[in-house]
Amino acid sequence: MALQKLTPQEQTEALARPELEGWSLVDGREAIKRTLTFKDFNAAFGFMTRVALYADKADHHPEWFNVYNRVEVTLATHDVQGLSVRDVELAKFINQIYHQ
Repeated sequence: MALQKLTPQEQTEALARPELEGWSLVDGREAIKRTLTFKDFNAAFGFMTRVALYADKADHHPEWFNVYNRVEVTLATHDVQGLSVRDVELAKFINQIYHQ
């Protein structure tokens, strides 16, 4: 089965789940975003490393920006030109390791 873009209703339902707390839709684009703050640069970079390893195995890579202890993450699936289940799964993983 081919990867499919989430419907607007599926997007709303996904963002309402507790495991996607902190994520929101990007204005003017079918993507979700979250800003995460860490103790220091080392903690932020360690987090990014863990996400990078997961993302590489899943073949689904985030767009992100890091300054010192802050990491801004944007997720979208280029293959469907919008949001897919891959974005939801990666967002869940990001939240899991952020709250550890």
